[in-house]
Amino acid sequence: MTATWPVRRPTEHAAIRAACRSPRPLPSVPALMAALLVANERRDREGLCLAAHRVVRVAAPKEAGE
Repeated sequence: MTATWPVRRPTEHAAIRAACRSPRPLPSVPALMAALLVANERRDREGLCLAAHRVVRVAAPKEAGE
C-alpha cells in the first residue's frame, strides 16, 4: 500500500477554515458557573479548569486576550 495516513479530503480543509472564521458564541455566565459547580462536585479537574477559563473569557474578553 502506498496510501498515507491521514487522507485529507478537499472539503476538510475548507470546513476547518470556515469554522475558524465563524465566531462561536459563548454561554452565559450563570450557565458556566453552574457547570463550574457541577465539575467541582464531581471532582472533575479538567472540567473545572475548562469552566473556569470560559468564565474568565466571558466576563472580561478584552483583558483575556480577545
